[in-house]
Amino acid sequence: MRFAFIKCHGSGNDFPLIDARGLTLDDAQWAGVARALADRAGPVGGDGLLLMPDGTVERPIGFRMFNSDGSEAETCLNGLRCVARLGFEALGTDAAGVQLNGSVATAARDPDVAPGVYTVRETAGPVSLDVTAWPLRAGGERIVDAVVPGLGAHRFTAVAIPNPHLVTFVDAIDEAELVRVGTICEAAPDWLPNRANVSFVMVGADSLFVRTFERGVGLTDSCGSAMAASTYAACLNGHKRFGGPVTVLNRGGLVRAVADEDGMVTLSGNATFEWAGEVTVADGVARDLVVTERFDDEVAAWATVVAMARAAG
Repeated sequence: MRFAFIKCHGSGNDFPLIDARGLTLDDAQWAGVARALADRAGPVGGDGLLLMPDGTVERPIGFRMFNSDGSEAETCLNGLRCVARLGFEALGTDAAGVQLNGSVATAARDPDVAPGVYTVRETAGPVSLDVTAWPLRAGGERIVDAVVPGLGAHRFTAVAIPNPHLVTFVDAIDEAELVRVGTICEAAPDWLPNRANVSFVMVGADSLFVRTFERGVGLTDSCGSAMAASTYAACLNGHKRFGGPVTVLNRGGLVRAVADEDGMVTLSGNATFEWAGEVTVADGVARDLVVTERFDDEVAAWATVVAMARAAG
């Protein structure tokens, strides 16, 4: 089957994005498309696949995201901004509700975070602290600044938004240790059968720097829901103030974030289109790529943001 798509990214979290309105592939077929298109050894590559299916009257923009391993995520806030941008263009609007897998969000065009960087503001939540719903079997309903048996001496805060995140605050990012902990969670042990995202977070005066091992992806330069979960966890643990703006940095770039005590988290960040193309997916492989348009000015504008963010980490 041949697909038209846009290669895009939110804070460096990159995806092929398909306008899936009216398409009738089932979940298994979309999972196969995701594995083929997101394959870094193939002609497209990405952290996963974004879809914009049909929305609803109340939430006219639909959203689905499949990880690179074919599993479906409850949400992806970096990807949501890209889907929202495509939805704004399709609907002729600059604000709309978004229907996620099991939750909802709102999105609106926002002032650019940097010159030439198309920016979307998204609000998602409320977060949940009930780990029994993941499930994470660690002897209680909540984990806030506490050790998780099996993951070493790190003190984690567990936040679902709605996908599950384990957040720990560190003085310096030890990537080998992050990969070790993330790999344990990725293996879906009996006490964490649906896996979880793991983030190590450094706290700055007005900022957070987040490094994430993402469920279904691995070590990634950026994860939007991890930035949202980390912001909420930082407020919950007294590192930041509820209702106060925080610049959240990662190796992929940055977002502006605000976490409220009611559990809603707002992120404002880029939705960058890099190039558009068409590709055929057959027998689990992507082939015959044709690039139809490039967005070089957007790519260059974002490169200046990435240089600044990486210098901070």
